[in-house]
Amino acid sequence: MAAIELIVYIAIFCIGTLFGSFFTLAVYRIPLKRDITHERSFCPNCNHKLTFLDLIPIFSYICLGGKCRYCKQKIRPRYLLLEILSGVVFVLFAISIKLNVLDSSLSTIVYFVFGLLYLATLFIIAGIDKEKIKVEKSVLLFGYIVEALYIVYLYIVEKDPNIYRYVIYLAIIGILVVLDTMILRRKAKNSYPIDIALLCMFILTFTYSGVSILTILMTLLMIAFYIIIQKMNSKKNRTVKIGEKLPIGFFLCISNIIILLISNFYIFR
Repeated sequence: MAAIELIVYIAIFCIGTLFGSFFTLAVYRIPLKRDITHERSFCPNCNHKLTFLDLIPIFSYICLGGKCRYCKQKIRPRYLLLEILSGVVFVLFAISIKLNVLDSSLSTIVYFVFGLLYLATLFIIAGIDKEKIKVEKSVLLFGYIVEALYIVYLYIVEKDPNIYRYVIYLAIIGILVVLDTMILRRKAKNSYPIDIALLCMFILTFTYSGVSILTILMTLLMIAFYIIIQKMNSKKNRTVKIGEKLPIGFFLCISNIIILLISNFYIFR
């Protein structure tokens, strides 16, 4: 039994590292409106197309000494760290819900699958927001589709009695989308605060109110520490403008991943 569970968790870790490798690609290409599914990976320095041996998560980085096989340009360590982190988060998520392939219920397995897709969405949104200070709507739309499918499952299969709360969430999301569209048409630019509100609704829909409130509180705490550290490191002590320079979406996603894992350990104990 223990051996089978260990094999399963190793497999989940490997899947997580594969997702992590995909996250780095998605974070780089999506803001540039480039294909993320059919276009082969390439070195951003020499543009040489990468082979299978160049793309094995963790092992390729280690075996190549953190350098491109072709131009010898150093590869940023964050790619390795993201692959490892993704694998660890996926395993922790499985452990937090006590996933067992031999006796877990259908609802647990379905929650696990949709949970991984939810986490993947948060990873990509966080990565792009950290680099661009922008919540990518195409990624958020994918997340909403994932949640819609999960809601349909809850309604049809599990007969969730609280299904009506999702109707309220959808109405709020619809209002935010209309407001965002109006701002886009009038000012020819996206509204970051509304994007953050849409991200909060995305988090609320999947993780319920308690987890969402804790996520917001932790986000505020992380932002406060970030500002303090920035001011301590800044020689000119410049003011950081929230919404313009702070990657709020990044902090929200990271906070929610942490709170979700902790809450699952409590709920599924």
